Amino acid sequence: MADGQWSPGRVAGDPDEFLPVLDVIEPARQRRLTVLLRLLLLIPHFLVLVLLHIAAVFTVIFGWFAALVLGRLPGPVFGYLEKYLGYHMRVAASEMLLIDRYPPFALTPPPDYPVQIEVRPTDLNRLAVFFRIFLMIPAAVVQSLATSGWFALSFIWWVITLILGRMPRPLFDATAATLRYHMRFSAYALMLTPAYPRGLFGDDDLAVTGLRKRSATRPLIMSGAAKGLVVLFLVCGLLSGLGSSTPSWTTDDTDDFSASAGE
Repeated sequence: MADGQWSPGRVAGDPDEFLPVLDVIEPARQRRLTVLLRLLLLIPHFLVLVLLHIAAVFTVIFGWFAALVLGRLPGPVFGYLEKYLGYHMRVAASEMLLIDRYPPFALTPPPDYPVQIEVRPTDLNRLAVFFRIFLMIPAAVVQSLATSGWFALSFIWWVITLILGRMPRPLFDATAATLRYHMRFSAYALMLTPAYPRGLFGDDDLAVTGLRKRSATRPLIMSGAAKGLVVLFLVCGLLSGLGSSTPSWTTDDTDDFSASAGE
């Protein structure tokens, strides 16, 4: 696409549309000591994420205006936002007890690190970019309910993992599905992809039959128990949201894009 030409982009749900990928390699066991002290161990990463988030706010503001003109994100903007999202997902995966290996203090992880994301630079629909903050509200509600529901019950998941030394597979799948949906929502909010977030209840086992399994989440085929846990997350997130005076869909990513839309 030549610069300055309007492109309609791909229609959401197009079979050829690339959805951002979250690869998580499930650990056979987790060290109980690291599970016990997980949040304390991650405090340095939380501080780093604050600084990266501040930089991401200014980057996405610039990227929004650039995408309106170019129909895509400039390479450096895409590169930083992709690395920021990857760093955030590695810390979140550790926080949500999906992995045992400590996240590296690097924007680019080692190739063998058990959490990787894949997003691909592509043309963006200028109209969808302009109205991005409104378009992403339904997905923001879903991801916020699922995520807040998981954290509302996080003490239970922490005790289970601490006792067993691992996450039971249905809980692992439901947690990974929640994190993957959050990653896809964030990628959409940050304009890293034109693909609208989907796949909260896993991948269609008929559609992925015969594909080589890349990781525990690629493809993510969920059992009935895992899907039931996702429903539980959503219900708990709704209940916790009803008890809060703050709209439950407000997230860091929507705050970022609110700024980029000139609010």
